Amino acid sequence: MRINRRIRLGAGSIALLLAIAAAMGCGGSERRGALEHAAAGRLTIGIKFDQPGLGLRNKDGSFSGFDVEVAKYVAGVLGVQPDGITFVESPTAQRETLVQNGQVDFIVASYSITEQRKDRVAFAGPYYVAGQSLLVRADNTDISGPDGLRGKKVCSAKGSTSAQNIEKNFPDTQIHTFDTYSLCLEGLRSGGWDAVTTDDLILAGYAAQSAGAFKLVGRPFSTENYGIGMKKGDKALRVEVNNAIEKMIMDGTWKRVFDATFSPSGYQAPTPPSVDWY
Repeated sequence: MRINRRIRLGAGSIALLLAIAAAMGCGGSERRGALEHAAAGRLTIGIKFDQPGLGLRNKDGSFSGFDVEVAKYVAGVLGVQPDGITFVESPTAQRETLVQNGQVDFIVASYSITEQRKDRVAFAGPYYVAGQSLLVRADNTDISGPDGLRGKKVCSAKGSTSAQNIEKNFPDTQIHTFDTYSLCLEGLRSGGWDAVTTDDLILAGYAAQSAGAFKLVGRPFSTENYGIGMKKGDKALRVEVNNAIEKMIMDGTWKRVFDATFSPSGYQAPTPPSVDWY
């Protein structure tokens, strides 16, 4: 196990050195691709702007959340300081397009790894394992879990695995989708629909932000592996990002950041996931 680990680190380091050489003009290579950008001290990273606890653009223009901290850590391992990062909003339905068009170097935005998405992008990770859950108004007594969704109006993000799961497994439920979860929250607050569904970690952030207005109900009813999305075929970047995720977990930063972010909402850090080296 230790031998394989060293081999991966060695291969990743060689790939990064080659990328640095390319970025400096050795061999006449053009400066393009995430590792070349990292070698030049800059990265463009996709995150969510409206997910408290994961990816949130604050009123002062700064960014906070677990995904943001993961993005900063990975960038740091790649040699990029926080002031060299440009964060780009990455709505759920636009994530693959942003990666494929080269508008971002990679995406850290509660991005569930699925076989369908692997056809369009590559993933490093997972760096977290979430589960789909339900958020309702605090005074709601009709919904205590997914079995209570029959005939109810439920909101989720367009293109999300959560919306697809409701459509497939709960056909008697009326599903509404929007580009951002913030629009779902507005509708839930006003009574436009009965519940919002997405991953438990996302919903915990919303519940904490609006204390007393909403509550999570039931146990998670899916497994969502959060990965870092990047351009398909960029094997060198994937190796480096996987190494960074493993390092973040092993040196204790992963748990420290998670606790600092979610302990106020009562969420305890779970066992970190194992990185997939497929």
